[in-house]
Amino acid sequence: MLDFTLDEEQQMLADTIGRFSQERMRKVFRDADEAEELPADVVREGWEIGLLPTSLPEKYGGFGEHSAVTGAVAVEEFAWGDLAGTMAIMAPSTVAIPVMLCGTEAQKETYLPLFTDMEMPAATAALTEPRVQYDPRHLATTATRQNGHYVLEGTKTMVALAGVSETFLVYAAEEGNTQAFFVPAGTAGLQISDREKLMGVRALPTFGLKLEKVTVPAENKLGGETGIDFDLILNHSRVALGAAAVGLARAGFEYAREYAKNRRQFGEPIAHRQSIAFMLANMAIDVDAARLMVWETAWLLDKGQDVTREATVMKHFIDDMVLNVADRAVQTLGGYGYIREYPVELWLRNA
Repeated sequence: MLDFTLDEEQQMLADTIGRFSQERMRKVFRDADEAEELPADVVREGWEIGLLPTSLPEKYGGFGEHSAVTGAVAVEEFAWGDLAGTMAIMAPSTVAIPVMLCGTEAQKETYLPLFTDMEMPAATAALTEPRVQYDPRHLATTATRQNGHYVLEGTKTMVALAGVSETFLVYAAEEGNTQAFFVPAGTAGLQISDREKLMGVRALPTFGLKLEKVTVPAENKLGGETGIDFDLILNHSRVALGAAAVGLARAGFEYAREYAKNRRQFGEPIAHRQSIAFMLANMAIDVDAARLMVWETAWLLDKGQDVTREATVMKHFIDDMVLNVADRAVQTLGGYGYIREYPVELWLRNA
């Protein structure tokens, strides 16, 4: 029997992040989207809540043990506040969590302490590629072993905070298998493109990377000679992204529900109209179903099980769910949903 009742620490963390999202992120996310810039103090305060440091073992300077379930609960609360801010706050996790899961002992001792300070580290990961039929398990970016070094060649896109990052975890195919490599900023052959212009998450600065004969020492390969269990890393990533989608969808549903209760036409709230009421009911069902799928996958991860099937099924469901819920939120507001004064159009673009 599964029991997803939050323990006391998880509930306290969810409440803390929920207050931060309400009092800080919700007050700046619209202006941040318009200005295409996140307030540095909000990102810093989000980092200082300490979600990542509390997920790292004490022997590396952290304060606890990693829990995918706890992480999912936290990310949902962050994303309810704002998706762009969430992705900025969580960017260092895209380096720290793979190191914790698959790094050698020397790599853990070198890198993990960087993620336990009050100051947010300048580190991010580069996985996505700008090509048709992109598949993270079959990358076009390559890593070739040569004389005790690796030579990286390829192109990446949507690399969060790349403009200010000092360390990149770059994923590349070595003999057809996806591996990851630490690439310091300023390495010869590493080029950062101009900032990308996105339809959604506009406040989050993302960039492309071009790697032309980028050479790194063999010890920069995550996991050493053995390499990484990429499915394990990908499954953790999908749980986090799934939780973020649930938070975004929940925000849209809750806003649409309150709007429908207060918007009156023909002498009564539009929530009394069957078409609106049924649409809101389906939104609520989808959000709850998605959350349970995320939590179950996270729970199985914490049990040490292979959740590739569960994570894949969850991802496919959530990809459709978050878009449909955000779209229905716009529909609930009717013509007002198309006006940028209201947040639902922003949430639809982010979805």
